[in-house]
Amino acid sequence: MGEDGVKTLVLGIGNLLIGDEGVGCKAVEELSRRYTLPAAVECVDGGTAGFELLSMIDSKEHLILIDALRNDRPPGTVVMVEDEHVPRAFLARTTPHQLGICDVLAAAQLCDAMPKRLTLYGIEPKQLDVGIGLSPEVEAGMEKTIGAVVEQLRHFGYEVKRNGIKSEH
Repeated sequence: MGEDGVKTLVLGIGNLLIGDEGVGCKAVEELSRRYTLPAAVECVDGGTAGFELLSMIDSKEHLILIDALRNDRPPGTVVMVEDEHVPRAFLARTTPHQLGICDVLAAAQLCDAMPKRLTLYGIEPKQLDVGIGLSPEVEAGMEKTIGAVVEQLRHFGYEVKRNGIKSEH
């Protein structure tokens, strides 16, 4: 367990300036806003970060990644990939930050910093044009993903409390 006591890292990846590409960042932002998470769970907007993520994932028991993942499925489709299949899922895609994540995961394996469990929630993007905001389909996929992450955290025995705030819609 890391010295900071954080065992599970929920990491949103993407670029908020490119439409649906920002879904991972938006998902962790909403997760943090809507729920009170225990100290052992940390939500981080990894944005387009690279190797600085390595120290964040080091010694975590579980890494949950949320990202836009293009897979020629209907927009907003959520796929869940686990453990050794995660790096492969990223290899098949070629947005610049996803190559970065591949490198970070490879480095984590090399220096024995790999979390015991890896889960990736990939949300099929609809549009990747420059512009802020998610398409309705991807927003719906993000909602499903937030629900799934909350369920997964509860399944691991974490207490996840819904905050008493209204959603923006």
